[in-house]
Amino acid sequence: MNELRGERLQVMLSPEELATLDDFRFRHRMPTRAAAVRELLKLGLANAAVDGDTGVKSSDYGVFNRGPDGHTQADGGTNAPDTD
Repeated sequence: MNELRGERLQVMLSPEELATLDDFRFRHRMPTRAAAVRELLKLGLANAAVDGDTGVKSSDYGVFNRGPDGHTQADGGTNAPDTD
């Protein structure tokens, strides 16, 4: 498939989500993370049954359940420098 990809999509992942993506990629011998993401999108869209509710935040849609506070700095989910 040699289709034009004119849009760039940036997605922030936790270290755990990135490791899971890489595991999927290597297990299925995919050449890039982008290819793995496109395959996962295709699989997810084929099985989509989720409708968002009013007031739902982006962080509520993580790959892993992070609890009511979502990802926090303690999770390593930010690139902010340590202030010790």
